[in-house]
Amino acid sequence: MTLPKEPWKSDIWRNRPAFLYSRRPIARYVGRPAAEFLKIEPAAGVVLVACAVIAMAWANSPWAASYDAVWGLDITISIGDFTLHHTLKDWINDGLMAVFFFVVGLEIKSEIVSGELSSPRSAVPPIAAALGGMAVPALIYTALNAGGPGAHGWGIPMATDIAFAVGVLALFGSRIPSPARIFLLTLAIVDDLGAIAVIAVFYTEDLSSTWLLTAAALIALAILMRLLNVSSGPVYLVIGVLLWIAMLESGVHATIAGVVMGLIISAKPLLDPAVVHAEAQELAKEGLTVEETERLVKLTRDAQPPSERIQHQNHRFSSFLVLPLFALANAGIPLSANLVDAAVGSTVTLGIVLGLLVGKTAGITLTTWIVVRLGLGRMPRGTSWPLLASIAAVAGIGFTVALFITELAFHGDQTLTYEGKMGVLAASVLAALIGGVAVHLTAPKTAQEDDSDPVMEGAAEAGLGLADCFSRATRP
Repeated sequence: MTLPKEPWKSDIWRNRPAFLYSRRPIARYVGRPAAEFLKIEPAAGVVLVACAVIAMAWANSPWAASYDAVWGLDITISIGDFTLHHTLKDWINDGLMAVFFFVVGLEIKSEIVSGELSSPRSAVPPIAAALGGMAVPALIYTALNAGGPGAHGWGIPMATDIAFAVGVLALFGSRIPSPARIFLLTLAIVDDLGAIAVIAVFYTEDLSSTWLLTAAALIALAILMRLLNVSSGPVYLVIGVLLWIAMLESGVHATIAGVVMGLIISAKPLLDPAVVHAEAQELAKEGLTVEETERLVKLTRDAQPPSERIQHQNHRFSSFLVLPLFALANAGIPLSANLVDAAVGSTVTLGIVLGLLVGKTAGITLTTWIVVRLGLGRMPRGTSWPLLASIAAVAGIGFTVALFITELAFHGDQTLTYEGKMGVLAASVLAALIGGVAVHLTAPKTAQEDDSDPVMEGAAEAGLGLADCFSRATRP
């Protein structure tokens, strides 16, 4: 949303403007441009790439020892006799990444209730495409690594990175039909759900029945609160934190707690939006007192689905803090001559590269073609087969979740971990370049009509900011 040229002159200020909207040079030439940049859809992907590049540069610089020292820093939290002891990297991978998966869980819930996954005819193609896009890469990887030391890494090339994939399509703006973008987003969400299931079932060891029962009890409590229509955020926050601890101690990967809580949060508003709209108009007729304004704010909040509201509140934290920190902590691969030679000749690296580049494209395209030909679903409106194949190539960007699964699959084996990460990074870069060029060649040359896409817009926005106040204050 565009700000007025001189926001400090707006009548909205009582005395003087907030720093970000002042005449100060750092606000005008750094602060406001940065705030506007964060609203651009591909921005999260740009920041993620920048952090990955910084991590690689840091790990291969004269200060490489400090890279391992920083992310290997021990952090202990003790409450009485209970102690959590992990490295900084583990706190990011097990702790902060739970927030990322919480947002993913909210997206999945919204899609199931009111999005593409709520309509069988529209949902079947992207769901089938996601399954094909997971199965074929896993089979390619397994064919190359069956019986070898890297066999356990078959889940790595199954994952699609939502932020990067959606960001690549966003570069083409309105040339991409809205249904095609929703197809990719839905596919990526189902893909993430599959990756989460794989993590929970195949990359979990040393289960503790006591902690698992505790986690089950907490999940049952959260569901009960949901059924009783309890809408207090702090209640679910406390349950979520306790569930995260229970999952961490149970042996099931702690990030699963984020997904579970995201799926439990309601995707329907507490209040009827039409009734709230009518009451808001009635309240505004004679002007609003402070109490009436507070009531209006509460009515507006409760007329929005909690899953969408919370998703918007956490989107920027997840995209611009959690994922960049994850990239910084995990993408630093020492590129020694021996390691590069080992990776080039490694079936682990080759399996991941072929799985993401060839397997994703073939699996998604072929599965979608079968579903459409059998009449089980329909192609996204305005999307040709060449464009769909190009979008499938973009889905080969595995980065975040693929790196995450690499850490789990080869935990304790530094050589295999490095080879896996090399494969993920190489495949993701190639998929972005090849997929981007393919989309450019196959997408319509002109802007498409009916390009409004609330799902995609919601994924890029974090809620209303002060800029919205300016637009309303200056609206005729």
